[in-house]
This record gives sequence, C-alpha cells and structure tokens, in this order.
Amino acid sequence: MCGIVAVLGGPVRRVTPTSDEVLAPLDHACSFVDSMAVTDLAEAVRSAGLTNTLLYGRPGVQAFAAHPELPAAVLARLDRLDAWVGVVEDFLELDADGDHVEETNAALIQLRDVLWALRRDRLRTGAEVIALAGRDCSTSALNALTLVQMALSSLDRLEVRGRDSAGIHLFVSGHGLNLTDDQTVHKLLDGRQSDPLFTSGSVRVAGDTLSFVYKAAAEIGELGDNTRVLRAAVRNDTLLHLALSAPGAQVAVLAHTRWASVGIVSEPNAHPLN
Repeated sequence: MCGIVAVLGGPVRRVTPTSDEVLAPLDHACSFVDSMAVTDLAEAVRSAGLTNTLLYGRPGVQAFAAHPELPAAVLARLDRLDAWVGVVEDFLELDADGDHVEETNAALIQLRDVLWALRRDRLRTGAEVIALAGRDCSTSALNALTLVQMALSSLDRLEVRGRDSAGIHLFVSGHGLNLTDDQTVHKLLDGRQSDPLFTSGSVRVAGDTLSFVYKAAAEIGELGDNTRVLRAAVRNDTLLHLALSAPGAQVAVLAHTRWASVGIVSEPNAHPLN
C-alpha cells in the first residue's frame, strides 16, 4: 500500500488580501454574538466563509507573512465565535422542541465547519509555510513552499496507507542559478549530485531544472514522524532556499508514503526514486 501526491503550481491570480480585508468579515460575524436567530447565524457563516476564501492558498500565506500580527487577530475572533456556537448549542439542548431547531442546528454545523477550516487549515498552513521559509523570504519562495506544505500535509493524511518510509521530490525551474561558475552554488552542490542511492538531500540537474529529494525511513515510529524529518530537511537546505528566492522560481512537488513491501526499510529504498 502507498499514498502518492503531486502538486503543480500555476500563476497566482488572486491579490494578497490586506489585514483589514481579512478581519472585517470576521468582525461582522462577531457582531451577531449573543443572537439566537437563524438569519444571524446564516449571515455569520457567510461572513466567516468570506475570510476563509480570502485566506485560501498562496494569497493567504502571503497575507500572514506580510502582517505578522494577523494570525493572533484572526484567532481571537475565532475564539469568540467558537464560544458563541457553544452557547447556542446549549440553548438548543434546553429548547429541543422549540421553533426552528433544525434550521438553527444546520446553520451551526455550517459555522463550525468554516471555523474549523480557518483554525486548522488556513492558520496552520500559514504557520507551517513561514516555519519552512523564514520571515524574510521572497514572495516566490513563499509561493513555492506553500505547495510543499500542501504535499507534506497530504502525506500526513496518507500515512495510514504506509508510514515506514516517505519522501518528497521538488523540481525547481526558473531558479536563475549559475551552476558552473558561481562558487557559492558550487560549494552547496558539492557531493549532492553523486549519490547513486539517491538518499535524502540528493540533487540532480535536468536541463534548466534543479531536483531535490528528501526522504525519511524508520521501522518504528509514530504518525507524523516522517513529515517532521522532511520539514526539517527542507527548512535547513540553503541551496533550495537560494533556488526558490529567484523572482521567476517555480516548483512542482511529488510525494510518496509507503510500506516497504519490497526490500528493506531504508532511505535508498524509500520513494521517490530517481
């Protein structure tokens, strides 16, 4: 059994939202706190959903990177809305035979879904990408590492289909690096192209594309261990970050998690293979 992921990045067509644009719909949703009306719950769902849409994908990560105070501000509003949902649920239990119970409960489920997406997907994605990239990285690096985060997050979900080995393969084009004459680049490449076993940290040059592989393999461990190893490898790879810093840098990501049903559990036997 295995789990396979591919993430391809195209141009970013949405504008990065401002802090005010992100928070205004949440503030509107918070204005209904203490209301028990179905119409107010529905409007809160619509408003919170607008913030969720604004923070989706690469523009959302860019907003969090540009406004370091934004995650805490979003979280404070989510806490207020989550508390409100709890109050309304308690009220419904006391008034189970009242009017509009079904409609109110349906609206609550929708609101819980949106709040969960904001807390567990949007905020988490922003935090994970910034942890991979660092605070002062370029826009292109943030965009590329958002795609890497999507692949790593998918691996976390797919580990039930195989967790003794995992790997990601990054194909970076548009990096603009001089791979032959730049001594800094030459030092960072030194020894990484010659590993015939294609273990973690190996690099290959294919035309104008640099390919990086990162792997983890362990017979014993817990869910999440492999992606923690992969995240650390990506975060600490100076050459990768240099390649992604170019304004025109683009990345495609392949990822794979598996049980090593053929051969031993080891980095050379972990996928992706070269």
